Amino acid sequence: MKKKILVLCTGNSCRSQIAEGYLRYFAQDKAEIYSAGIETHGINPKAVAAMKEDGIDISGHTSNRIDEYRHLDFDIVVTVCDNARASCPHFPTKAVILHHNFPDPAKAVGSEAEIKTAFTKVRGEIKKYCENFIRENLL
Repeated sequence: MKKKILVLCTGNSCRSQIAEGYLRYFAQDKAEIYSAGIETHGINPKAVAAMKEDGIDISGHTSNRIDEYRHLDFDIVVTVCDNARASCPHFPTKAVILHHNFPDPAKAVGSEAEIKTAFTKVRGEIKKYCENFIRENLL
């Protein structure tokens, strides 16, 4: 049976979307991957562009609230920001809760080039984390 993995962030617009994309890529058909937020902020177009640069299309993802997944029995919940960790609802399941705080590239300021660099940097951090996560938890 496939493991069910949820990536949780504040607004399900950027970091959790990038992580969902990479987890799906690295897990292939070995897991069911979901992402959600404590709130929904819509998909950040800069996150979509950053992932497209790395060959992964997340443009079809949706921004979802955690409440939409209450009926699912997750095996692992990964919080990718401190706010989500602090606000993470209790899951009445066997879910293992893991945490890794990634900087929020959506809060980057400066020129377009500087903002793009922030997204690229965080994308790289999330990619490395997701690749290791799959190796350690699924393979």
